[in-house]
Amino acid sequence: MDSPIELTVHHHGTPHSFQLPASATLQDLSADIESTLNIPTANQKLLIAPKPGMQKAPFLPTQLTTLLPLDSPKFKITLLGTPAQAIADLHEQATSTRKRQEARASAQAAARRTNKSTSTSTSRGIHTLSSSSNNYTFHRLLPLAYLPRPERSLEFLTRLRDDPGIRAAMAKHKFSVPLLTEMNPAEHTTSESRTLGLNRNKGEVIELRLRTDAYDGYRDYRTIRKTLCHELAHCVFGPHDRDFWDLTAQIEREVERADWTSGGNRLTGQDFYDPGDWERVQSGEEVIDEQGWTGGEFVLGGLGVDEAGRSAGGGTGAAMGGVVV
Repeated sequence: MDSPIELTVHHHGTPHSFQLPASATLQDLSADIESTLNIPTANQKLLIAPKPGMQKAPFLPTQLTTLLPLDSPKFKITLLGTPAQAIADLHEQATSTRKRQEARASAQAAARRTNKSTSTSTSRGIHTLSSSSNNYTFHRLLPLAYLPRPERSLEFLTRLRDDPGIRAAMAKHKFSVPLLTEMNPAEHTTSESRTLGLNRNKGEVIELRLRTDAYDGYRDYRTIRKTLCHELAHCVFGPHDRDFWDLTAQIEREVERADWTSGGNRLTGQDFYDPGDWERVQSGEEVIDEQGWTGGEFVLGGLGVDEAGRSAGGGTGAAMGGVVV
């Protein structure tokens, strides 16, 4: 009889050993992971290096000996997924948060009616929370807790929020964005291109690709900042028309002029992946956001609440439904 297969699966930096028969399939491995780590199959993503790469549920009944590069010195399986109990806790927290926010909104509306005062908001769909210039910023920062080292992503998002150029441009155009979060590279990569950013509902949520494809490093800061300028312009204009590109260029110039740091500071010596990132955007290998901002309904607390995100955003995260477009 063939010898059993010994596999090590890494989850949140911790190795877990599995022993399966030689005839076992990828489905069998997924089932063992579910029973051992209490991570439902539907929530599992297996990043297999060097190939075949990212595998998602439903998994194919392919034999592991055929699928996995077991003899490769670079062979590694990384599990991305959240345990069932953690998901239940997130749903419970999101429900509680939504109720608190609804109660607060009701009280604020009653106070406005009593005082006969009206609040002003900017036109063209920008999510302005207050007329105060101190509120023209990103009100919550959210790294993806299920990816490695979310604290590094939080530092990167904080640097973008506090960038002097970004702050000046957002104040000038009165941009107030409830949530700035990172994008999962695996979910926005095709054989033809890589998407670098998304703006949802004209400024309700902005997502940025911070990491390299293998999650082991971070991209060039100035490239990410240019992408952010692009996504901020989508708070005003959806399609990639002449008005949109004129505003994007204007925001980029304003950010550069106001950046007294000249972009010279680094988080660490390893946080910058490749200074040639922006050249690949120009050549078409990487795209900013393809068709512009995207609509839909989004529960901000459901994007992956964690301690880092709450402390950085200054709140617990409101549940905010977007307009379906």
